[in-house]
Amino acid sequence: HLFPVWLRFRGGKGVATYLGIMLALAWPVGLAACGTWLATALVLRYSSLAALVATAAVPFWLALLGPSAAIPLAIALAALVWLRHRANIARLRSGSEPKIGGRS
Repeated sequence: HLFPVWLRFRGGKGVATYLGIMLALAWPVGLAACGTWLATALVLRYSSLAALVATAAVPFWLALLGPSAAIPLAIALAALVWLRHRANIARLRSGSEPKIGGRS
């Protein structure tokens, strides 16, 4: 989903795929990650920031809820998600990232 050949290596940012992998790998961790995204999005109103927080939290959720053997995979996949969010991170830092429900 991140770099599909048929879209000339341009695709989404991998958040839904990442969360889906976590749900399939360890559903309690996947639910915790989805809850982390939702709570962050509701409080801070930034979808991109919610995605970054949720993916960063997954290794901690794995350490608590298991399987801890999946932590390296979670970190590697989170790094790809963060890589795809570089422009969002720059906009968050500059204060120009649109909020959920805000004007476009």
